[in-house]
Amino acid sequence: MIRVVLGHRGTMVRGALAAVLARENDLDVVAEVESSDEVMVAIGRRPHVVLLDPQLPGKLGIEDLCRKLTGPGVLVLIDHEAIAATSLALVKQAPRIGLIATDSSTDQLAEAVRDVAKGLPVVDVRLAVAALKAGDNPLTDRECEVLRQVTTGATAQEIARTLSLSAGTVRNYLSRILAKTGARSRIEAIRKAQDAGWI
Repeated sequence: MIRVVLGHRGTMVRGALAAVLARENDLDVVAEVESSDEVMVAIGRRPHVVLLDPQLPGKLGIEDLCRKLTGPGVLVLIDHEAIAATSLALVKQAPRIGLIATDSSTDQLAEAVRDVAKGLPVVDVRLAVAALKAGDNPLTDRECEVLRQVTTGATAQEIARTLSLSAGTVRNYLSRILAKTGARSRIEAIRKAQDAGWI
């Protein structure tokens, strides 16, 4: 039996993915979690595969999380619509981690989980090529996370509470984001980052 930890930010999508995998006789979802912090705790369930949403919230960004997950196989679900946001650094971790598109069939997903559990490479070529074309994102995972929070209209204080940071640290991140994007305002930074596919 292949034990799977499923980490996804969306409750409905997470439940649907768990249901799809549960239909397979050889797959067992041992934990469903909604943050990178919970993934690190769920590793105690000794999964064979960790299936991840690249936008998973938490203290660890997806790249760092994938680097830390050295025991189980890792499979990352990536949306073709947000392909440019796929970090080149994440793609460079392939084939150690698997990359599968969200528009893959449920059969393809189940087979990808099995392949990753066996240590076989799973890399959607379209995802890899598109990510390579997008180029490196100058923003760190945490800066991207802060900027995504800004898109919701959250204040520095609200972002600080959400991400368990101080308001001063959030303001420092915002200053660095403006400098790296060459933007004069948060709105301009959001627009540039979205146009480039960084968030």
